[in-house]
Amino acid sequence: MICLLPHAAYLSETSRMIAIYKALAARGASVVMATHGGLFEGLIASEGIPYERLSPTMDEARCRRFIAENVGVGANLDGPYSEAELEALSASQADFFRRRGVRAVVTGFEISALLSARLAGVPLITEHAGAFVAPVFERGLAPAPSIPPPPLRRLPAPLIRLLMNTGAHRRDLWARALDRTARRLGVEGVPSLPALLMGDLTLVTETPEVLGIPQGELHAWRPRHPRAYRQTPTLRYVGPMFAELDLPVPARVEAFLAAPGPVAYVALTSTPAETVRRAALRVAEAGVRVLVAGSGTALPGLERDGVMVEGVLPSHKIMPRVAFAVTAGGQGSVQCAMAAGTPLIAAPLHWEQDFNVDRVARLGAALMVPMREAGGPVMTRAARKVLRRPSYRRAAGRIAALYRDWNGPANAAQAILDYLA
Repeated sequence: MICLLPHAAYLSETSRMIAIYKALAARGASVVMATHGGLFEGLIASEGIPYERLSPTMDEARCRRFIAENVGVGANLDGPYSEAELEALSASQADFFRRRGVRAVVTGFEISALLSARLAGVPLITEHAGAFVAPVFERGLAPAPSIPPPPLRRLPAPLIRLLMNTGAHRRDLWARALDRTARRLGVEGVPSLPALLMGDLTLVTETPEVLGIPQGELHAWRPRHPRAYRQTPTLRYVGPMFAELDLPVPARVEAFLAAPGPVAYVALTSTPAETVRRAALRVAEAGVRVLVAGSGTALPGLERDGVMVEGVLPSHKIMPRVAFAVTAGGQGSVQCAMAAGTPLIAAPLHWEQDFNVDRVARLGAALMVPMREAGGPVMTRAARKVLRRPSYRRAAGRIAALYRDWNGPANAAQAILDYLA
């Protein structure tokens, strides 16, 4: 039995777990889904996938607090869970794994699984790092963060980039509470942020051409600083994997997209509501109509002539029909845009999102706007630039051609089964 354990506060992680579940089931694997609940729990049920709701549960308020504590957004360096929560979550999960005879856990950012898998004595498989994995730092590929840590903010960007890459294995951001709890429970610790991002098997959801690391090198990787990691992890490329929700495009959205003139798709789904509001209006100043995906973010009063606000939308159906997209730079939204050949503007919330945007920006398909400037004139200038220069769309089209050779969910399922075999 393979257990999929999504963190349902996140659309991207929930949708990826759904896709992997279907791919594993199609291969005849015995699969079970479990979650502590969250904003996107309903998507699992809507797909007809049976699942078990574990305690303690995550209500909407707790999910929003969790998102607010995301790296680069919140100020809690220990992480979004208290040690008491981590103990309760990991105990509940480990009990479920034992009851159901689980022999491997696949998680989408339910970081307590780093503890519960060890308690149950089963391997942990992760995809929540996307492509933000240790070899990236060792090759110096991660950009300087658009929101640098306070001690580094006065330094020049090239020096910040060097320090962040060479010192990544020493950073214990978010790992502190996990490491203390692990040692109290008598299981292997979590000594660093890179260790938190990887499992025993880590599914790297990108292509070698976009990530910039040859496949053979990534698959053969061994850590330069073993003490900063847990048991030596295995990394496998599986290709892009993003939400392809089986939802209809609402009739009023269809009409909006079909009307004359270019449309920008603003999907800043984990961004504070006021920032989304200001950014959408700044994009509109570039002379485009704006479709805003609310995705649970309350945006009263934003809708007006030329600006439409909706809830969760099937982005893979929207992206091919817009002039460009504006997202925070989560890997799922970046890949959804690239797979559609759609240029991107991103306003990252944290370092991993900076990295996702940097990978496609270096190929000419995207622009990055610092989050602190997303509601200002910089956003309008970026929108005009992407709108007026065809080179951005051509570059996105080249990445789309690369992506067509990869089936992320199918490759992920096969990598899991190969690892367990």
